[in-house]
Amino acid sequence: MSGVPSKAQILEFIAANPGASSKRDIAKAFHVKGAARIDLKRVLKELEEEGHLEKKRKTYRDPDKLPPVAVMQVLPPDDLGDLFCKPLEWHGEGPEPRVLFSARATDPAIGGGDRILARLQEVQGEDHQYVARLIRRIGTNPRRILGVFRKGAEGGRILPISKGADKEWQVRPGDTHGARDGELVEAEQAGPKGRMGLPRARITDRLGDPGAPKAVSLIAIHEHGIPDAFPDAVIEEADRCKPAGLAGRTDLRDLPLITIDPADARDRDDAVHAHADDDPKNPGGHVIWVAIADVAHYVRPGSALDREAKRRGNSTYFPDRVVPMLPDRLSGDLCSLHEEVPRACIAVRMTVSEDGTLRDHAFFRGLMRSRASLEYAEVQAAQDGAPSERTAERVADIIAPLYAAYGALRRARENRQPLDLDLPERRIELTEDGRVAAVAFKDRLDAHRMIEEFMVLANVAAARTLAAKRTPLLYRVHEEPAPEKIEALRETAEASGFTLAKGQVLQTSQLNRLLRQAEGTEHDELINMSTLRSMTQAYYSPENFGHFGLALKQYAHFTSPIRRYSDLVVHRALIAAHGWGNDGLKPEEIERLDETAKHISETERRSMAAERDTTDRYLAAFLSDRVGATFTGRISGIARFGAFVKLDETGADGLLPIRSLGSEYFHHDAEAQTLMGAESGLVIAIGDKVEVRLAEAVPVTGGLTLELVGFENKEMPKRAARGRSGPSPKRMAGKSAKKRVKLRKKAARRP
Repeated sequence: MSGVPSKAQILEFIAANPGASSKRDIAKAFHVKGAARIDLKRVLKELEEEGHLEKKRKTYRDPDKLPPVAVMQVLPPDDLGDLFCKPLEWHGEGPEPRVLFSARATDPAIGGGDRILARLQEVQGEDHQYVARLIRRIGTNPRRILGVFRKGAEGGRILPISKGADKEWQVRPGDTHGARDGELVEAEQAGPKGRMGLPRARITDRLGDPGAPKAVSLIAIHEHGIPDAFPDAVIEEADRCKPAGLAGRTDLRDLPLITIDPADARDRDDAVHAHADDDPKNPGGHVIWVAIADVAHYVRPGSALDREAKRRGNSTYFPDRVVPMLPDRLSGDLCSLHEEVPRACIAVRMTVSEDGTLRDHAFFRGLMRSRASLEYAEVQAAQDGAPSERTAERVADIIAPLYAAYGALRRARENRQPLDLDLPERRIELTEDGRVAAVAFKDRLDAHRMIEEFMVLANVAAARTLAAKRTPLLYRVHEEPAPEKIEALRETAEASGFTLAKGQVLQTSQLNRLLRQAEGTEHDELINMSTLRSMTQAYYSPENFGHFGLALKQYAHFTSPIRRYSDLVVHRALIAAHGWGNDGLKPEEIERLDETAKHISETERRSMAAERDTTDRYLAAFLSDRVGATFTGRISGIARFGAFVKLDETGADGLLPIRSLGSEYFHHDAEAQTLMGAESGLVIAIGDKVEVRLAEAVPVTGGLTLELVGFENKEMPKRAARGRSGPSPKRMAGKSAKKRVKLRKKAARRP
C-alpha cells in the first residue's frame, strides 16, 4: 500500500494494534514515506481534533473506554439469541462499544430491558469490545443465606449458621446447584413459601466442608456479627445515583493524577500527582496533589446509604473477599477513580519545602480524571530503571517527580521520628478453590512508603484546616503509653542489655533508639514486639489528643471515605467549612460526634478481630497436612498455661502447652513475662528462639498446638522423674524477683 491511509483505516489499525500506535508505527504499517508523512500527520491531527484519537506523548489511543464496573441496559436478544448491553454511563464521543452479556450457571434469568450492575472485561478480535459479568440486577437485592445443606427427597433444606437464625430454607430439586448433604453453601432467596411452609432458596455457591478454607471468612463474618447484606432501601438508593458533573466543582481533569494500588486492589479511592515548585521563595520545594473520591456527594447525611455506612463503620478485608462499607455501585464504580473516567473528588494541593515541611495547602471540590491505574511493583520498577510498557512514557513527567517529592517528605519524617516498628505483614495467597497456596510476607517498597507519606500529609492538612476554621471533626487519636507499660518495656530492655531513657517526657525518638540498639541482635523481635505491646490502641474522638505513634499534634483520617466512615465525616466537615454545598456536616451530626466516634472505633476493632481470626484459620488449614513436622520460631507470649510461639516460616502463632515442657513445675512471672523451671532453673522468655514440632492444627478454630524440641541458645531441661520434688513455687518466685533486681543493678552500672 502507498499513499496516506484513510481515517477509517487508521482507526481500524490502532484498534487492532494498541501497543504499536505511534506515528512511526502507523507510517511503517501503511508504507508511508517521504513527503507523505506530512499528510499522515495532518490526518492524525484531524482525528485527534474530532475526538476519535487522544495523543499521549508520541502514541495515539482510543479515548473511549468503559470503567471496569458499570451499569448496563440489557438489549433484546439478537438473531442468534445473544444478549448485548448498552452502557448507561458513556463519556466517549465515538459510538458506544458493543458489550456482550455472558451469563453464569448460577445467575438469575436476565432479559431484554433489565438494568444490571456488571463487571466488564475488554476483549480483542471479536465483534464486541467487552464481556459483561453480572454483579446483580439493578433494583433487586436478594437475601443471602449461609448454611449447611441437608439433602432430601425433594431437593433439600438449608440450616443457617448465623447466630440467632432458627428458620430453615427449602431448596427445590432444580436449585441445589449439585450440592451434597452436609456441605456449607451460599444461597439467595428464591421466592415465597413452598409446600412445607418454608421460604425458598436457590443455592448459588458450594463451599464444601464447613471447615474448609473457602468457608473461613464467611464463618468469621457471621461469628463477629459483621453486616454483609445491604437492605433493599440502601441498594435502591445506590442504584439511583448518577455520576457527578462539573457544576460547582473545580475542573481538575487536565491534572495528570494517577492511582497506585496493590495488584489485587478492590477499590481505587486516592490519586496523586507532584511537580517541582516554581516559586523562587521555595527553592528545592515541591507541590503535591492528593485527590480522594467524593463519597459525600453520593452518601448524604440521614439517607439510607448513610445509616448503613455508619452501622458498618468500615469495610472489612479478608484474603478471599471484602465486606464493603458501601454497595458496589459506589465502591466499585462511581467512587472508584478508574482510569480515564471523570470522577468527583475532594483534592488538596500541598506545598512543601526542600526539607519536607508543609508550607501551605488548599482544598478543592473538583472533577478529576485519572491518567493511569498503576500497581506498586510496576511503579517501583519504573523508578528503578525497568519500566513496563505502561509506565515507560510516564517516568520523566509523572513518576520521577513523585519520588522527588517523597524524598523531601522522607527527610521530614526523619526529623519528626514517628515510631519505626519492624513488623512484617503477612500475605495469604489463595488458589481458585479458596485453598492456601502460599504464605509470604508483603514486600515493603519505596512506592508503598511514598503513598503512605502523601496520605499522612493530606490527613494532617485536613486536620489543620478544620481546626483553623473551628469546624468540628473526628480526630484519629493515639495517646502515649501508660507509665506502667513503659516501665515493663524498660525492664525487658535492661534484661536484654539495652537502655531506655527514664525520668523525662516520653518521645517516639527514644523508642526508636531502643529499636535501633536491638536491630540485628538476637533480641530484635523481642524488643519490637514488646514495644508494640506497650502502645495504646488508636481510636476516633471529636477531641484532639494527638497521635503519639506518628509524632503528630493534629491528625484526622481524610483519605479513604470509601471504606471508613470517619473519613466521610471529615469530608462533610470540609464541605461545611468551605461552603461547597448542602451535603456537609449537619448540626445533628455534630451533636452525635462523640457517639459516632465510639461506635466506629468499636466496628474497627470488630473487623480487626474477624480478619485476625480468618488469618489464623487459613494458616491452620495450610499447616494441617504438616502435623509432625518441625519448625523454627520465637516465643511471642507467656501465659500461666504455656507459651505462644510465632513460627518463622508463616508467622502463624501456636500454643506450647506447659505440660509439653516437662514434668517439673514452671513458675509464671506475669510482670517479667517468663516461665521458670522449678528444678532446672530454665527461664523461658519472650524472644527466645525455639524449634517446635506441630502436634495439632484445627482449621475450624484456627488453633495450633506445638511441642518443644529445643532452644537455640539454651539447653533443654532433663525430664524429671515422677514424684520427685523440687523447690517450692514460692521460693522460685523469690528467686525470680531477686534476678530482676540483679539485672537492673547490672544495667545501671553499665557505662
